[in-house]
Amino acid sequence: MSEHILEVRHLSKAFGSHAVLKDIDFTVDKGDVTSIIGASGSGKSTLLRCINLLETLTTGEILFHGKDISKGKINPSEYRAKVGMVFQNFNLFNNMTVLANCMIGQQKVSKINKEEAKKRALYYLNKVGMAPYINARPDQISGGQKQRVAIARALAMEPEVLLFDEPTSALDPEMVGEVLDVMKSLARDKMTMLVVTHEMSFARDVSSHVVYMADGIIEEEGPPSEIFTNPKSLRTREFLKRVLND
Repeated sequence: MSEHILEVRHLSKAFGSHAVLKDIDFTVDKGDVTSIIGASGSGKSTLLRCINLLETLTTGEILFHGKDISKGKINPSEYRAKVGMVFQNFNLFNNMTVLANCMIGQQKVSKINKEEAKKRALYYLNKVGMAPYINARPDQISGGQKQRVAIARALAMEPEVLLFDEPTSALDPEMVGEVLDVMKSLARDKMTMLVVTHEMSFARDVSSHVVYMADGIIEEEGPPSEIFTNPKSLRTREFLKRVLND
């Protein structure tokens, strides 16, 4: 039987009178690669921010290994060490080297000693192909390289789940492939990932599960083979026709 790592139950989020998410329900199992697709403004990034406790839910629950983490009874930093996030705009510390960026969270949050933090950081920077740049600062490397450092930083916390919020959308087209290659490698390693993406080839070819969102609801979800070849919803069909023909 699959192990639910994350369960989202009846999640709603409103900003004032504007409902951004409405009664969202889905689960993430160990080893899943779940891609969340949909037009801009459909609530995808807000959903990830709720799961990462960067937004407060209006109603509903988020369960991590069966425990509700949405009621403020857990330490957000400790939870985020287990459910890491890779942001669209990298969020690296510009005054620190690549290596220091990958060490600081381990030392501050996980209380790992400097030598162990450095060893881990080097391991994951090597894994994403960024070991030659450990002494560079973020403003000295490309966007694709920054995103690979951001992924290494998240991996260095050794999380159980990684959330990706449109990780390639701030990149020049020629840099998208290098980040997707890292993500494909993580998928092969059975890393549990929840990915908000506009990269339909990744959603179709790498995901184990696809969630299509529209206007703050989950319109349709299922295996990529079903969503991409035989979508049940008219809205899903229209969305895919539009993005796949671009």
